[in-house]
Amino acid sequence: MAVDTTRTGTGDSLRVAAAPQGDIKTTITYSATDSIRFDVASRVAYLYDKAKINYDDLSLNAARIAIDYNKNILTAEGAPDTTGRVRDKPVFKNGGETYQAGRIAYNFKTRKGKIAEAVTQQGEGYIHAETIKRQATGEIYGRNGVYTTCNLEHPHFFINANKMKVIPGEQVVSGPFNLVIGDIPTPLGFLFGYFPTPSNKKRASGLIIPSFGQTNDRGFFLRNGGYYWAASEYVGVRLTGEIYSGAGSDFGGWGTQADIQYRKRYRYSGSMNLAFNQRPANEILPDEDVTVDQPYIKPKSPRTFWVNWSHAPQARPGGGQFSASVNLGSQDYNRLNAFDTERYLTSSFQSNVSYSKQIRNSPINYSVNLAQSQNTGTGEMNLTLPDFTVGVARQYPYEWLGLPQGGKLSTIYEQIAIGYTLNGQNRLSNVQPARQLNGLPLIGGTSEARRIPISLDNLGDLLRNTQSGLQNVFNISLGSYTLLKHLSFTPNVSYSSSMYNKRLDYRYVEAAQAVRIDTLRGFNYAHTYQGSASLSTNFYGLLPIKGKRVEAIRHKVNPSLSYSYSPDFSRSTWLYETVPLPNLTDASGRLVGEQVFSLYNNFPYAPSGGRRASLLSFSLNNQVEMKVRSKTDTTGTTPFEKVSLIDNLSLNGSYNLAAETLQLSPISASFNTQIARKLNFLMSASFNAYQRDSTGRLINEYLLKQSKPRLARLESGNLSMTYQFNPQRKPGAKNTQVAPTNNPALGTPDPVNPYEDYVDFSIPWTLNASFAAAYSNQAPALPRAGQTRPSSFTSVALNLNGEIKITDKLRVGYSSGYDFRNQKITYTSLDFYRDLHCWAISGNWIPFGPRQGYNFTIAAKSALLQDLKLTRNRSFYNR
Repeated sequence: MAVDTTRTGTGDSLRVAAAPQGDIKTTITYSATDSIRFDVASRVAYLYDKAKINYDDLSLNAARIAIDYNKNILTAEGAPDTTGRVRDKPVFKNGGETYQAGRIAYNFKTRKGKIAEAVTQQGEGYIHAETIKRQATGEIYGRNGVYTTCNLEHPHFFINANKMKVIPGEQVVSGPFNLVIGDIPTPLGFLFGYFPTPSNKKRASGLIIPSFGQTNDRGFFLRNGGYYWAASEYVGVRLTGEIYSGAGSDFGGWGTQADIQYRKRYRYSGSMNLAFNQRPANEILPDEDVTVDQPYIKPKSPRTFWVNWSHAPQARPGGGQFSASVNLGSQDYNRLNAFDTERYLTSSFQSNVSYSKQIRNSPINYSVNLAQSQNTGTGEMNLTLPDFTVGVARQYPYEWLGLPQGGKLSTIYEQIAIGYTLNGQNRLSNVQPARQLNGLPLIGGTSEARRIPISLDNLGDLLRNTQSGLQNVFNISLGSYTLLKHLSFTPNVSYSSSMYNKRLDYRYVEAAQAVRIDTLRGFNYAHTYQGSASLSTNFYGLLPIKGKRVEAIRHKVNPSLSYSYSPDFSRSTWLYETVPLPNLTDASGRLVGEQVFSLYNNFPYAPSGGRRASLLSFSLNNQVEMKVRSKTDTTGTTPFEKVSLIDNLSLNGSYNLAAETLQLSPISASFNTQIARKLNFLMSASFNAYQRDSTGRLINEYLLKQSKPRLARLESGNLSMTYQFNPQRKPGAKNTQVAPTNNPALGTPDPVNPYEDYVDFSIPWTLNASFAAAYSNQAPALPRAGQTRPSSFTSVALNLNGEIKITDKLRVGYSSGYDFRNQKITYTSLDFYRDLHCWAISGNWIPFGPRQGYNFTIAAKSALLQDLKLTRNRSFYNR
């Protein structure tokens, strides 16, 4: 007996519930657009044209499907169309697995199946096989199969093997295999293949296969091999190393890296990189073996290391905040081992580790900070271990005294507030500054600083070079008041005291005609106090224009005037020491007389007290904006928008009423604006109103009083202009930059798609140009034979960088510049990237300079096959 359904335009469907006593445990739902025929005697259902089956977590789509209820077997296949092409090939889904095949037979009782001409995806890879058998456990066995990361029906490359075994979500294992590229078999292969295929929700530990090659200064190498350890769901550790063969009996050295990444949701995240490298102390290969004209780079130390650590907390109410940003290591590590251009060109690195907390239900907060700064060019290193602060929020005395609110005097005493801060600092430096004393002869004096090498042998010298101090600061705010309706008046009083465990002692040694400085240990206390008041206001000027687009121009002016006073502390025995200098003359033959020296020179929180200061300071800030009609407003809610013409134009200076000479300080000016949202213009300058003598020293005479009077002289200036040429820049798009070199063998491997955040093929080209110049007015110099006066422009440079899209798949980046001061081209680099679907070609060329060389890599884009690559390079690293 058979049941047929009539074909309709909307299709027909039939649902049959499995009998309780059968092997089918749940309902099978099936449908077809042509017809469904059910053979009752044989208990077989036939589905024709776009047939669909759903059973438990199984689904099957195909041109034809047969369901045999006696044997519990589903069979499916495609159907040829009028051209002979097979259409609607079976697509089988079982849980999270998907198979596309020519023919499928599946037992829904044993959950085993046989799939002919199958294609299935496992992680990032795809498996094509002539025949696949699926076991009830989920394991898959394939015959005459290929493994590839190319998602095309006919892949560009694949690994060919007669036998394969797949454990979904874990790995693919094969017998003997060889690599096929462009349908051309290659001899590259091995006796077995192992390809991890972890699921997206699971991280797996495993080996990292090293890359091999040769360098001209250290011999053959194995590099970037090791192990990845998925320690937990929060932590991942990558341990890699490198080793070099050297030459003859000379070992080429070795290196190791540990990359640690960790993250706990809603709490913190961070990463750490520890690197160590040991190389030969001297050149082990003769010069005639070198094939390029790069000099041998002798390391300062054969052992170098570098540490990077970044930790970012998630803010929590009432919780402490611990953060870290650490960049430190050996002086020449980056010069010898860094491939990142920015790290190579950077000589100054800073590190900071801090913890801060606000105590609950209390006005007290505290923070502890550990800081380090390092200059890899000079070898200078400064440490702050530690720097702590304890602060008390503003307290209002009227609350302590219980004074009433709302009275006539309440507007005054309610604004009086007291704040307190305790600061502590311990500084350590490996640089001993030059010992000089205002041009006076000094016993043991030096004209140059001395750098102490950092080692355990010099620990004593380093500790003796430390500086420590404590500081108490009381800030008393007397409120803010409005005068004459438009002026804001703010008076303040401050008191600070410092404590030290040592101080300086000065003595004049008449026999040596010089001053001797000693350091005396013991508790020392010093304090200063001062008062200040400021007066400021804002006023505006408006120029109506009523043009087609421009409505008006507005000018905002913010003038401020402040006065600060501090008494004369020069005779204070807790701050200064007065030393008589009998019979001592200066370079001009004049008697020096007695001198006043600071007891805490270069100490942390060194008191700034001195002679009486009555300082009148002024500043004038200007902003100019234009009100224009909006081009984007169509509703009338925001018909106008503001366009900044001048972001800021400011003048600043001060006049010391208590000074005997040179009362007027240099006048500083700055100007910055942005034109068309692309051209950034910044200029700053410093002017001096006093005359100079023939040696360049300032004299107490204004320039207005000279024979050719003028208001001020330009002392120094800086000009900076940057412009971004980008014809199709998308609003809010990421800053496009040159793509990194995809060469996992040269350091930490890049992510799966390293160009995702770098290459935007929708932009045809970009050009970023920056111009910077620095000016310093050279003092008048006495004419000397054969000597020329140096240029007043200390630096003038133009830098260019950007990208060009040659084709839809090829992009070239460039970076270069010109130093007009030294008349030479600056660091130049050319990069390119070519997308080949499942492959990528990338390269970098540095045509000249100390890092001259090139690097070329063609590699599979998938992270699973990151070792399937060809690299050719010649650089500073392998000369």
